[in-house]
Amino acid sequence: MAAMQGAGGGGGDGGPTPATTKYQPSDFLKSVLGRPVVVKLNSGVDYRGVLACLDGYMNIAMEQTEEYVNGQLKAKYGDCFIRGNNVLYISASGRRG
Repeated sequence: MAAMQGAGGGGGDGGPTPATTKYQPSDFLKSVLGRPVVVKLNSGVDYRGVLACLDGYMNIAMEQTEEYVNGQLKAKYGDCFIRGNNVLYISASGRRG
């Protein structure tokens, strides 16, 4: 039995617990606040801009926003508000200028 001790993650002081290493979607969203993102809607339209804020319903406020339809730039907006039920995903962006 002594050989079994210390061999795995039984929750002692030996290493990180799953709670400290688990990465939640909210962690990602906090990390991209104030940074460039791509928001893809269920309709297929992309909005690229700086994530200003969002709430628990995924309602999104963005700044310096560009609207892309089929990969083509269609419009530029100063501020943009997107209702959360339209959002397919949010992705971090290495903003191409």
